[in-house]
Amino acid sequence: MNEDQLQGKWKQIRGEFKQKYGRLTDDDVTFSEGKFDEMLGRMQEKTGKSKEELKKEIDKW
Repeated sequence: MNEDQLQGKWKQIRGEFKQKYGRLTDDDVTFSEGKFDEMLGRMQEKTGKSKEELKKEIDKW
């Protein structure tokens, strides 16, 4: 597992926490950010690409 994959795993955990926090406070913005962070984390873990690389790909879509 390389550094990008480890960062991806951490971002998944952070994203899940943000989702839970968002539910508790009804803060939709925090929940949405958590979902996006979780998605990026999963993509980083699966592909081994950096967050910046993935954001560029998403922007192209």
